Amino acid sequence: MSENPIVIVGASLAGLRAAKAMRTRGEEGEIVVVGDEDRLPYTRPPLSKGVLQGTEEPESTDLGGADLDVSWRLGERASAVDPVAHEVALEGGSKIPYRRLLVATGSRPRQWKGPGRDLDGLFTLRTIEDSLALKERFAERPRVVTVGAGFIGCEVAATARALGLDVTMVDIAGRPLPAFGDQVGDWLAQWHRWHGVKLRLGTGVEAIEGAGQVEAVRLADGTKVDADVVVVALGAVPETGLLEESGLELTSGVRCDATLTSVSDPDILAAGDVAAWPHPLAPSELQRVEHWSNAAEGGRLAGRNLLLEPHEREAHAALPTMWTDQHGLRIQVAGLPARADRTHTLEAEPDGHRRVTVCSRDGRICAAVAVAAPRRLGWYREHVKSGTSVEQVVAALESEAEALGPPVEAVWA
Repeated sequence: MSENPIVIVGASLAGLRAAKAMRTRGEEGEIVVVGDEDRLPYTRPPLSKGVLQGTEEPESTDLGGADLDVSWRLGERASAVDPVAHEVALEGGSKIPYRRLLVATGSRPRQWKGPGRDLDGLFTLRTIEDSLALKERFAERPRVVTVGAGFIGCEVAATARALGLDVTMVDIAGRPLPAFGDQVGDWLAQWHRWHGVKLRLGTGVEAIEGAGQVEAVRLADGTKVDADVVVVALGAVPETGLLEESGLELTSGVRCDATLTSVSDPDILAAGDVAAWPHPLAPSELQRVEHWSNAAEGGRLAGRNLLLEPHEREAHAALPTMWTDQHGLRIQVAGLPARADRTHTLEAEPDGHRRVTVCSRDGRICAAVAVAAPRRLGWYREHVKSGTSVEQVVAALESEAEALGPPVEAVWA
């Protein structure tokens, strides 16, 4: 078994970073990377923005894996893992033995399963092909409805409006990005309205209607929204299908310890969207973070840990960060906003859009959300890491105001 390769299932950002980390650490053995797409690893954030709008070419998303010394098995889907035999089975029937295994399969979009699921004009967005197909349809100047006001729904709505399309965003939640709290969500709703996005919030979708082609979206309140294209953006689910018969413990993803090692098998690790692990900000809970920085940092760490014995492995303690670009503004987040029980806008530009909101749980901040204020976010990150109380953050802002400078007006009481 010591001569078997290290296998990475998932030709993803996390998988690529893991492979690079192993080579950087001096691993000379064979590394096999299995990916179900025909493409080398690429970055996905531009798919809902630049690629979709036509300001970036698909080639610009390439992550540079062509020169990496690994055996690429692209266009092949892994169907099962046998931890006892140390083998990965592929859909074509072949098997790959492994010494150690990294699961970096990412996630897949939730599909619309209600009435109208087979209509032409219904889209999800995950791959380059999805983005290019939607871009082609946008060129026909359709009426667009996004079902879901999370990251993808908001970004697609913003991109469609930048192209001058008629856009309606629907969500059962009362505001966009509900995990960020009422204050951020209410501001963001106004930002979308100001740019011409029609919002139908606080109501779900009963059906997507049409005769072969999407014609309308029927909402739970009985109203209809005319549409030619519907983008379903209802979140994602981890790609764990290949592990269903493996005996590994699964939760919202692969259940891992702090080092991203499966709690069921020390020879199997997970990274990226598919990993659920206890972060230091929430050690008694499992976190699954579906964002670029977690895939990059977790993949790099998992690659290093694959080369070590379990007792030598390092915990994945990097502070989760994420960002989204909507209507020309960048919103950046550090921490775990979904854990919050309260939000507090501490700074806001009186005649502009820059602002900083902190999310807290039991009085201690667990995340910071900065709108067009990247330099401020760096200051808040340190307080998020240490779990500072909201009162202490306010006191620090007051005492350090002169050194920090006044890019955003203070609004705290």
